Amino acid sequence: MPVDHYENFPVASIVLPKHLRQPVEAIYRFARAADDIADEGHESADERLATLRAFHNALHLVATGHLQALADLPAFLAKIFVPLADTISQHQLPLVPFFDLLSAFEQDIQTKRYEDFTALQHYCARSANPVGRLMLYLYNQADKASMAQSDAICTALQLINFAQDVALDWQKGRIYLPNNEMQRFGVSPESIGEDICDTSFKNLMAFQTERCRSLLKSGEPLGRTLSGRIGLELRLIMHGGWRILDLIEKNQYDVFRHRPTLAKSDWAIMLWRGLLSKPL
Repeated sequence: MPVDHYENFPVASIVLPKHLRQPVEAIYRFARAADDIADEGHESADERLATLRAFHNALHLVATGHLQALADLPAFLAKIFVPLADTISQHQLPLVPFFDLLSAFEQDIQTKRYEDFTALQHYCARSANPVGRLMLYLYNQADKASMAQSDAICTALQLINFAQDVALDWQKGRIYLPNNEMQRFGVSPESIGEDICDTSFKNLMAFQTERCRSLLKSGEPLGRTLSGRIGLELRLIMHGGWRILDLIEKNQYDVFRHRPTLAKSDWAIMLWRGLLSKPL
């Protein structure tokens, strides 16, 4: 699926079974568009929130069965919600994950700091985990254990994105490193703004990356219980996360001057590792 943004991990890729590519694209189109409203452009916070309320109202039409009204929405909303409504109906997807995503995007506009990891986890539970849960519904494996493993993977991937994008998030006025952990390691917001990668920052980032590795490890069994191409897709995504962590560490945690990105050689490594990770 072509997008205008750099993506670390495959979305609706050729690895996915063909019958799932269109549903995944519909979900991704919704999430990407709403996320862009929160992050891109030059609109004011109030204007962004108003547009997200329009998304909320359109989703409410889907939830209440007023599907014919979707065609009367502004063109950019209809393009998102008509195929999304069809995907939701066809695959009997729950609506809560979609509302959770909108809530997280609204929070991005209003919240710029997180006091502790618990607060950041609550954000990830709405900004990242819903996508994984929706995928499990598409895969017909939405059991309790799989959900927990998916949540661990999705939260880890979100935290990895925060780790690699410390400098970019600062430019947007945000810091996704917990305040209390920054204080514990002696890192100030001002030092982040000055791109200071000293011992304190390196120790803080080492702590962040180790937590990400632990979360990925706890979710790893899901990549083996999901069968076929779907399982391979997830294993590729997880190995992509591990590879980004490897690159952060290789660059001695200096994400200011060396933002880690995946090259063609990294994708080859990920594919090889994904194929070697045999299903249970």
